[in-house]
Amino acid sequence: MIPFAHGVRVVVALELAQRVRGIALYVLLGLFTLLVAVTTALLWLVDSGTDNGGFLFSTIVYFVLLLGTLLAPALSGAAINGDRDAGTLATTQVTLVSTTQIVVGTFLASWLTSLAFLVVSLPFLLSSFALGSVPAHAVVASILVLLVELAVVSAVGVGLSAVITRPLFSVAATYLVVAGLSVGTLIAFGLAGTAVQTEVRSTYIGIDYETYPEEGSTEPPVCLPPEVTTYQTPRYDLVWGILAANPYVVLADAASGEFDADGNPSDLFSQLAVGVRGAQLPPDTETVYDECEDYGNGYPIDDGYRTSEEIWNSTTPSWFVGLAAHVLIGAGLLAWGVARTRTPARRLPRGQRIA
Repeated sequence: MIPFAHGVRVVVALELAQRVRGIALYVLLGLFTLLVAVTTALLWLVDSGTDNGGFLFSTIVYFVLLLGTLLAPALSGAAINGDRDAGTLATTQVTLVSTTQIVVGTFLASWLTSLAFLVVSLPFLLSSFALGSVPAHAVVASILVLLVELAVVSAVGVGLSAVITRPLFSVAATYLVVAGLSVGTLIAFGLAGTAVQTEVRSTYIGIDYETYPEEGSTEPPVCLPPEVTTYQTPRYDLVWGILAANPYVVLADAASGEFDADGNPSDLFSQLAVGVRGAQLPPDTETVYDECEDYGNGYPIDDGYRTSEEIWNSTTPSWFVGLAAHVLIGAGLLAWGVARTRTPARRLPRGQRIA
């Protein structure tokens, strides 16, 4: 048995040599670069009058994450079972390289291949950073989250390709996992919040405008009897943790925290993070609006109003929980893939071969 690191390095080298041998990868890189370039140019034209590099940078990062999670399953979802169908997996398994080294090396090769798409997008990210208004912590945090999320998708793809026999099904399953985390969490959050509701009691005390005092009169107005209404409102504050598993929320929550002098978000990260964190706040179940009490003072400012910055500062970050959950999912599927690929196997599904 050869040392673990050396065996992994050998598998990575073999996988990368096989991936870069064809022209398909270069075509994908070219199309990816073109899409990012066009998107950056359009965003720059739209945002040129505001001189706000924060929204430009954050939008490009999200676009890279979107394209990366769309391409990574195709690059990793058939890594192991594709070699099994081609008959090349058996050749590797009879060498001194262990099954764990094969799976881990294949995962690293898939991850490095997906990172090539991040590398070609760096010039566009740096150009938006050069425009200003982008803090260093947002750049570092967003790049690190991108690295981890691409690694997670690659791990899911490689793990499922070792567990599922057919390459087409494993690629489809990888896309379903990505869709479940990105879109499924939003659907689950909306449905769960709507299913759990609470009653809100609203009291309104109005003024009898038919007997309203004339202008300049010191007599107080006649107040109408209180009108009490009740209605149901969703309790999103009880299920907001579902959104912690969303990769786009993880990215926003980790890289957010920039606001202008009025407390408004300075980039897309902070804008999305405030919207998600606002779901943590419970609804006000007792509301009272008394026109009589406010008579002579004009319409009062809502004391319950809070700026986006105040909401962000008063709520709990959740990015590390979602990121940890993603890493556990990827690591768990890789471990399952190692167990299903290990030889000699005690039991195989019907119609499946080892290599």
